[in-house]
Amino acid sequence: MRPFGLLWALGRPGRLSESPIRPHRVENRMNTDTPVQRRSKPLYKVVEDHIRALIDKDVLIPGDLIPSEPQLAKQLSVSQGTAKKAIDNLVWERRLFRHQGKGTYVSNIDFNNSLFRFTTYGDARGQQARIHKETTAREIEVGSGSICEKLQVPTNTPLLYIERVGYVDDEPVMVEYSRWRSELLPGLENEAVHIPDLLYALIVEKYNVPVVRAKETLTAGAASSKTAKTLQISPGTPVLVLNRTTYTTENRIIEVRTSKGRADRFSYNTEIR
Repeated sequence: MRPFGLLWALGRPGRLSESPIRPHRVENRMNTDTPVQRRSKPLYKVVEDHIRALIDKDVLIPGDLIPSEPQLAKQLSVSQGTAKKAIDNLVWERRLFRHQGKGTYVSNIDFNNSLFRFTTYGDARGQQARIHKETTAREIEVGSGSICEKLQVPTNTPLLYIERVGYVDDEPVMVEYSRWRSELLPGLENEAVHIPDLLYALIVEKYNVPVVRAKETLTAGAASSKTAKTLQISPGTPVLVLNRTTYTTENRIIEVRTSKGRADRFSYNTEIR
């Protein structure tokens, strides 16, 4: 089973671990065990202090999805009430942000709550879902004529390509193919730079590029061989296709993205007021 965010950063059940190393995946960043039991303070404070330390050391960064309370309790061999109390305290401190139906994310005092306007995915029933995302590819590529035209840059401009896969529990349900204006995000092609579940949090916090609005078009399609392999379905299987254009200030386009989701496990949610 593929675990979520902070579960990757924790050691074997009943132990807490921490490390300054920050390679691509969070679970590989933690390799020094520290006992969870400390007689000098309540157990919920130990869990709380540990998560706070991971945030302070940038092992976990804004936008990272942490485990659900039952997952965290199981991983650390503590009660669900203990895990809930620790998370509640960190939400109150604004170290974490709890988004109904989508999970709890690492936050900070400058975290932009409105970024969640851009997470519009759900499960097959249309309910909001915890979708954990992994970055599977990133590189600087020469932009094609059609993509560069959409990004309003000259043909053959170097662009940042990012590919991410979204999981519900251990099953891949969607894949994102996005191109960014690379001059706005220097170094993000480097795998040493951790990309959190909520990518836009990194764009805003690290690169100071506001994410202002997005245009989206939803269509249906058939899975290509590449998409089918990623989503573990047969080529030609129906998929939902979501094309997004993302804007920063002064109406500048910064991202062109195509997301493809399994029609039997994935939905697109919106609300009209």
